[in-house]
Amino acid sequence: MKLAESVLSGNRLALSRLITQVENNTPEGLEALGSLFANTGRAHLIGVTGAPGTGKSSLVNRLARHYRQVQAGRKDTSVAIIAVDPSSPFSGGALLGDRIRMRDLSGDPNVFIRSMASRGSLGGLARSTSGVVQALDAAGYDIILIETVGAGQAEVDIARLAHTTLVVEAPGLGDDIQAIKAGILEIADILVINKADRPGVENTERALRSMLDLSYPVRRSFRGGNLEKVKAKDESIWQVPIQRTVATEGTGIQELSELISRHKAYLVETNEWERRDQERLESELENLIRLTLMRRFRSTVEDDRYREIVSRLISRSISPHQAVAELLGGLNRGNGDHPV
Repeated sequence: MKLAESVLSGNRLALSRLITQVENNTPEGLEALGSLFANTGRAHLIGVTGAPGTGKSSLVNRLARHYRQVQAGRKDTSVAIIAVDPSSPFSGGALLGDRIRMRDLSGDPNVFIRSMASRGSLGGLARSTSGVVQALDAAGYDIILIETVGAGQAEVDIARLAHTTLVVEAPGLGDDIQAIKAGILEIADILVINKADRPGVENTERALRSMLDLSYPVRRSFRGGNLEKVKAKDESIWQVPIQRTVATEGTGIQELSELISRHKAYLVETNEWERRDQERLESELENLIRLTLMRRFRSTVEDDRYREIVSRLISRSISPHQAVAELLGGLNRGNGDHPV
């Protein structure tokens, strides 16, 4: 049986094998993803991001347990978890810290947990995360929870990928408005103040709510791979709620799941679900084109020539723009386009 057919039949070993192939960008993995793509687009993708130490892994663990117990009266809701861990500077692999925190989910046949190494990618996700999400979606998982590395300042990628983005904060981590300075509030669909049993939770919530009140209603949009805030005139625009939780005790998890369900209903009713899917796929297409063109370009330039240009760039004898023009051989000059 082919790999794609095994995944569709519910073979977890085949799914694990496919994810490994996707991470390694093998021809077999890409072929299987192509066969499975028609079966994607049904899962609810929930991103969980925030600064390190806010309890993202504990929150994901508790949310997954909640969804397995009760989700709109269903007992068969399947949950997949993608935990993007920092790469080891020596082996390049994931540190797998999230697996330790989620051990109580490991025996559930309807929960699939995969840790991924960021492999140096910025934005909180690994480069192959989108492909892994497609594999899990095609495999029939109803909810896919995606936990980012937790860089805290450059995690726009998760807002591009997920339908619903949770930004997790916690009191007592220093500046109450650190997230605001980082700009991470702009990607939140739901703000979660975890570890809400700590002192200072009122100050944290007050600071976050003040910033939400000051900002005009906006609709986020990705155009050309960049995040844009589009001012919304429609009063029915989603108002970002704030939910307190204590993940280690399960406090606030029921209320948080209800907010997530409300946001999904809002996306479906306003056609935001379809729009976000379209923008996500367009963004992925542009990223793949960019990577493919770069590989093709490097294959056409002799390594000695490339190193010679780089050496001249380092010695400041040419500028980066001039280096690009020389490497491209003047192809862009004929039509008047800028070389970069």
